[in-house]
Amino acid sequence: MNGYAGKTDNRAQESGRRTDIMTYALLKTIDDPAALRRLDRRQLKTLADELRAYVLESVSQTGGHLSSNLGTVELTIALHYVFNTPDDRVVWDVGHQSYPHKILTGRRDRMHSLRQWGGISGFPRRSESEYDTFGTAHSSTSISAALGMALGARTLGEKRVSIAVIGDGAMTAGMAFEAMNNAGVYKDLPLLVVLNDNDMSISPPVGALNSHLARLMSGKFYAATKKGIERVLSVAPPVLEFAKRFEEHAKGMMVPATLFEEFGFNYIGPIDGHDLESLVPTLQNIRQRALEGGGPQFLHVVTKKGQGYKLAEADPILYHGPGKFNPAEGIRPSTKPARKTYTQVFGEWLCDMAAADPKLVAVTPAMREGSGMVEFEKRFPSRYYDVGIAEQHAVTFAGGLACEGLKPVLAIYSTFLQRGYDQLIHDVALQNLPVVFALDRAGLVGADGATHAGAYDIAFLRCIPNMMVMTPADENECRQLLTTAYQQDCPTAVRYPRGAGTGVATGAALTALPVGKGEMRRTGGARAGQRVAFLAFGSMLHPALGAAEALDASVANMRFVKPLDEELVKKLASEHDYLVTVEEGCVMGGAGSAVLEALAAAGIAMPVLQLGLPDRFVDHGDPAFLLSQCGLDAKGIEQSVRERFNLAQPAVATRAA
Repeated sequence: MNGYAGKTDNRAQESGRRTDIMTYALLKTIDDPAALRRLDRRQLKTLADELRAYVLESVSQTGGHLSSNLGTVELTIALHYVFNTPDDRVVWDVGHQSYPHKILTGRRDRMHSLRQWGGISGFPRRSESEYDTFGTAHSSTSISAALGMALGARTLGEKRVSIAVIGDGAMTAGMAFEAMNNAGVYKDLPLLVVLNDNDMSISPPVGALNSHLARLMSGKFYAATKKGIERVLSVAPPVLEFAKRFEEHAKGMMVPATLFEEFGFNYIGPIDGHDLESLVPTLQNIRQRALEGGGPQFLHVVTKKGQGYKLAEADPILYHGPGKFNPAEGIRPSTKPARKTYTQVFGEWLCDMAAADPKLVAVTPAMREGSGMVEFEKRFPSRYYDVGIAEQHAVTFAGGLACEGLKPVLAIYSTFLQRGYDQLIHDVALQNLPVVFALDRAGLVGADGATHAGAYDIAFLRCIPNMMVMTPADENECRQLLTTAYQQDCPTAVRYPRGAGTGVATGAALTALPVGKGEMRRTGGARAGQRVAFLAFGSMLHPALGAAEALDASVANMRFVKPLDEELVKKLASEHDYLVTVEEGCVMGGAGSAVLEALAAAGIAMPVLQLGLPDRFVDHGDPAFLLSQCGLDAKGIEQSVRERFNLAQPAVATRAA
């Protein structure tokens, strides 16, 4: 079964297909880490097999992150087996690899609700469990948080170890190194950073000899001997300096230790992150050393994404965040004709524009697949820049490219642009540099929830001088507005939602739209005193059109938040009794606020209803359901308008724009 290992009970018949059902005899006895710590160490391998199978079965039924979680099974078991969690704090960087952690900390029976409305989150969440010591979902925050916890415990006079588990990708962010630089000052702090290195193969140093050396370097004898030698040699500083340099050179021949030790950490590893016989004793030595004042420790473990499920091992990217699938068959391509996603529209536009203009360069902060740039990298490798998980650097780097006369396009999720906000203002907008920000995942994002929702970009972008902000309503308009943005000599942003569009065909031409101009999509015919006009921004155009049919209202597709089509706003205000702004973003400071400001500047006072995302973090769930919960589907929009303006009955007659 493609590595779907463990004892099974082949009883089920579903749709004529055999389904292997795991009995999970040992896993079912583990309701918290205390129960795990009561196991004999020889039982841990069996537990790992069952836990890996349970992760695979669970994710195949709900969708979610798979490859990364299959790769952290043994590491998760070892951490909870050795450390006294939750008293010892474990912080999972990003947290998309924390499913085994959730299963072992009392949420096994809730995995069927993973990333669904009312269910458990796909990331650590403090309100969900005392074992989720810090909420995560964006990368590279774990070391800072764990350091804060370690120093907090010291301030309170409490003795515990704080552990940050961070991936090799997250270690590319400056924030991780800022935290390590800070942590290295505290020479006796009980802090452990575990580098989960899952991007490299298990190289020759990761074997029996290196595991032995890791256990040796993490033990008391090594630490005591090292300190003793330093005391003896301290009377002869040149000899001591020579000894230190020799030790660093010897370590550097086997492991990439020098960098981390320069930060003040004791480096141990790399060791096989799937070998419990190496992990457990090494972590036991580290914990004891940390509690005895050994200072910050750095353990380098090498794991494999998709471990134990051969299909995921072979293609960890495909199995990074799959939907529902049959583990026995693997992910099968859909036979249904799929509508283009906005990400695909962007990817196609990027390649077409690059072919038309040799000055186009594309930048991504480690989101090549997610942002639709795979084909661009293949076709234009010399004009493709992946800067790693470093959004601040990505923004300023793009500004530097623009200074040299190039036309940088920075593809970035809306929620991740938040991390480069100072750079956006200071390094790009202040200098009026022509950088195109292609903002994917604008609005709600479904199962990933509040941490990944692009709810704030309209509000935080439109207040910046020199910025231009565009909101396409469909796939073809997205292509057109990307072209429009590219032609400007100022910073621009085009925000588009996650997932498929409405099915509108995209043209082949690179056609721009008039800057700062919206369009009328429907003209209502309601009687005087009930004339309603919708000012729809981006993805909300189609729900607004649906509501307008019931209300016989007018609908404007605004397209631009900045510059706003003020003439169209004033025209609609003069011809209607009520205005309704609709956007898939926060109401406060959003596009609706821009309309109110325009009306106030023109001296126009009239009733305006602002509809958008509420002033709360919207949880994970089905995207359509979430929109309905926020009142942003056609029915919800109609109901809000009727209640706000006391419109009892829908009008009947309509006429096309």
